[in-house]
Amino acid sequence: MSEIKQLSSSVVYQNKWMTVHEDQIQRESGTKGIYGIVDKPDFAIIIPIIEDSLILVDQYRYPLQRRSLEFPQGASEDNPDISPEALATMELKEETGLIAGSMQHISKQALAVGFCTQYYNIFVATDLKAEEAAPEAEEEGLTVLKVKITDFEQMILRGDIVDATTCNAFGLAKLRGLI
Repeated sequence: MSEIKQLSSSVVYQNKWMTVHEDQIQRESGTKGIYGIVDKPDFAIIIPIIEDSLILVDQYRYPLQRRSLEFPQGASEDNPDISPEALATMELKEETGLIAGSMQHISKQALAVGFCTQYYNIFVATDLKAEEAAPEAEEEGLTVLKVKITDFEQMILRGDIVDATTCNAFGLAKLRGLI
């Protein structure tokens, strides 16, 4: 049973990547309010590991007006029913040109529980072989870097890595003994 009752809902914005709706709600106490909710398809984030190094992508993130170092990640807006494993395989190849001999699922997490319905699946990719990358138009300028794990940890501590999903994925993989 929900603690909050939806009284009405209306779409206030929609494009290929997201739908934003505003819900009129009522709490158990009777107090009314609103919620703005962002609906986005689930995505996959992949931690590619080669010996003592990680593969990262560096891309410009328009909302932040800066470049961001991240693990390869993405959704498939054109195919929302794609399996998490197939999505991870596709995104890794698309962004880095890498094919994983082993793709291990380690967790499913919620991105932003206060306003967004999106989840992400975290994978560790090993036994990697290189092919040609094929980034989408939205990923123009994306570059691929190989970073030693010890250097990556220092980058997180210094604040060089600001993508919370990347930090979370790394932390979970490390806690599980995969890194």
